[in-house]
Amino acid sequence: MQNSDRRLIYPTYSKESVNKAAKAIVMALSKQEQINPNDECIIENWRASHTHVLNTWQVILRKRIKTANIVFAQRLKRKNTIYDKLVRYPDMNLARMHDIAGCRLIFKSEEELLNYRQSLHSAKQIKHILKTQECKNYIVHPKKSGYRGIHDIYLYKSRQGYDRSDKWNGLSVEIQYRTIYQHAWATAVEVVDSIDNERLKFSEGGEKQQEFFKLASEIIARVYENKTSCKPELTDKELLIAFNAIEQDIGLLDKLRALKAIHKHKEKILEKNAIIIFDANTENGICTLVKPFNNLKLANNTYFQLEKEMPTANIVLVTSDDKKFSNSIKNAYRNYFADTKDFTKYVEDGINLLK
Repeated sequence: MQNSDRRLIYPTYSKESVNKAAKAIVMALSKQEQINPNDECIIENWRASHTHVLNTWQVILRKRIKTANIVFAQRLKRKNTIYDKLVRYPDMNLARMHDIAGCRLIFKSEEELLNYRQSLHSAKQIKHILKTQECKNYIVHPKKSGYRGIHDIYLYKSRQGYDRSDKWNGLSVEIQYRTIYQHAWATAVEVVDSIDNERLKFSEGGEKQQEFFKLASEIIARVYENKTSCKPELTDKELLIAFNAIEQDIGLLDKLRALKAIHKHKEKILEKNAIIIFDANTENGICTLVKPFNNLKLANNTYFQLEKEMPTANIVLVTSDDKKFSNSIKNAYRNYFADTKDFTKYVEDGINLLK
């Protein structure tokens, strides 16, 4: 591996070698065999090479933020997440995976979002290549899952100059644009995936949970953005009836309400796993108990037992297996709490406004 300085990390293997290594890793994973270290080295170099591209774009995007209302975030796709995507899309060539480097912008309104994006597209000083055919507008055409937002793909192109290098040319970055409403919905999906070990983000997992988020997306789109999402055929009355039925069946909104209360007890969460016991009928629906566990097996056993002992309570098991959060789960979920709180508020208020 080259020096960790981002300017010195560049692709040292051909795209053919990258794709070949990725195919070999997918094959090893499918057979539950050990990954070849040489293949992993090639993939890690390809991933790390996007660091320079990511840094370049975060500078471009931050400079164009003229209001504190716009929230910016960036991330380099984790290695295991890359492997997971390759397994889900076995025909995909890794060299063409466009979201290894990703930036996200969150706006107060769709108008702000569209104005910012148009300004970026028309900026003559930006020489990077916008892949128009790969841009996706999931606001105009929401995904069947209920996901909404806009994704742009740019290919890196070095500017001319004696001190410039073309080693990163052709590497891509995905820029995601969301409103606060779209972001709250998407984050709630990720939270449920985390606490329930689901894969709703990829339209996999429990059908009832998927239906819950489709209906929630439709409620939020209609009430807050004067649009429709993935259920445009439903009348407001039909939408409310369907949502109330699914919520009565699975109680997912109630579970997300429980997560809002964790911050009141976050100082007690000192282990990788924690059980939060919540009873909507007491204390105005606040968290009543936090049980931390270092051992996941013990946490699971206790979780199942408590469900039997407390049938009226809403009990949540949250887990973080990320090493950097090994001493405190509260950091792993800190950002999620606020967004989950927003999601539940948008849905609850939306239901009242649609009545």
